[in-house]
Amino acid sequence: MSEPTESLESSRSEKLGKIEELGLDPWGQRFDDHQAIAAIRALPDDKPDGQRPRVKAAGRIMQRRGQGKTVFIDIWDWTGRVQVNMGQRQVGEQGWALTQLLDLGDLIGVEGAFGKTRMGEPTIFVEKLTFLGKSLLPHPDKWSGMQDIEFRLRHRYLDLIYNEDVLKRARNRVKIIRRMRSYLEEKGFWEVDTPTLQAVAAGAAARPFTTHHNALDIDLYLRIALELPLKRLLVGGLEKVYEIGRVFRNEGISNKHNPEFTMLELYQAYANYETMMDLTEGLIVECVKDLGGDMVLPFGDKTIEFTPPWKRQRYGDLFKEHVGVSIDAVDGITKAAQTICFPTQGKHPDVVVHHLFEEKVEEHLIGPVFVHDYPASLCPLTKRKRGEPNIAERFELYIHGMELANAYTELNDPVTQEATFRQQLAGLPEEESMAKMDEDFVRALRHGMPPAGGLGMGVDRLIMLLTNTQSIRDVILFPLLRPQ
Repeated sequence: MSEPTESLESSRSEKLGKIEELGLDPWGQRFDDHQAIAAIRALPDDKPDGQRPRVKAAGRIMQRRGQGKTVFIDIWDWTGRVQVNMGQRQVGEQGWALTQLLDLGDLIGVEGAFGKTRMGEPTIFVEKLTFLGKSLLPHPDKWSGMQDIEFRLRHRYLDLIYNEDVLKRARNRVKIIRRMRSYLEEKGFWEVDTPTLQAVAAGAAARPFTTHHNALDIDLYLRIALELPLKRLLVGGLEKVYEIGRVFRNEGISNKHNPEFTMLELYQAYANYETMMDLTEGLIVECVKDLGGDMVLPFGDKTIEFTPPWKRQRYGDLFKEHVGVSIDAVDGITKAAQTICFPTQGKHPDVVVHHLFEEKVEEHLIGPVFVHDYPASLCPLTKRKRGEPNIAERFELYIHGMELANAYTELNDPVTQEATFRQQLAGLPEEESMAKMDEDFVRALRHGMPPAGGLGMGVDRLIMLLTNTQSIRDVILFPLLRPQ
């Protein structure tokens, strides 16, 4: 910037006072019936004087040019940008005085005719100018001031204004979630809300955030999953139920992880994990179509082919292909773990298997591919495969090595569920997420939960994949950052 921020802010404050002296409200007013700039730009701009369409627009000043008795200003709203022409004679004495007090970043309303200048630029020829809000702080230079990633994340409101890709991504996020909701409604699902504050942090193997309720004098947890309350609703007779909600896990931050993120969880009575595969594929394909219909989308220097049907491969088959041993070969698994320096002492063989899967298999899962039939010990909430008690009816959906969705044929046997809970909790320190069993959930199962399929999907990760975004913090409007 050419001047210190303090000097520019002082100048803007002086202008604010002068706007008040003109008898105008410097913080704006109601401005009805204005049109989106994109809609204005779609109008014919080649009409002769006297036949030009009349328009009314509101927006933020992005650029100013000209001097003397004519000023050209570019204004922007969330649909686009347009040039406006303000002449001293056309806007009148007060309007012209106001024009001299306008700064980049201010908000204005304009009314007039829409056509082209002699240079061929689509333009609103202003006849009435309305002041709608003062920007007291100078805006950063688009090319040099908005290149720092951390600055952009800490000032997302500026990032949305000056980076078209950020605004487009935010709009696409809304479109994707809207289509998810409409698709599930078409399939007969009910959307519900379940508690964010919970007495027992359960439903996933994750560390929770802890808080304290003063009136009841009890510790509570921000939910780590949506699962158990939704299953209680299955018991209560809501046969197709879902929630899109915030989930909180007190864990690391990476390109794929944010401590606060958005999950879709849904449950369908009298279904299984194969039902969930069909539903997941259909849901994502509809979201892709809603963004423009092309089934091949870019992702970094790669592409993703979303055309159904998607691959379905067994966990054990993939493990043997890429690790070189069977998931049942304990000695072979130990040797494979040694090659990546992963300690096996005191660990359940299936834990070692899954670590090897993450290290040696996931990178090959270009997908979309449904990886199904997991080792049962990894899935305490999942029904076992009939005739194969060591296999759980679970799948995970992978795209370019990233896990996107996780689904089960849900375990509705309360006796087995309680036993697996106790086995999972054995030896865990008190501060761990599932160091307390949700007794009420087991009680609910004892009242009878129908056989069901359940799905959990990371909404932020889906948006990453559909908008060609490499970091989760770029699809979350306000990702968690360390305080300055």
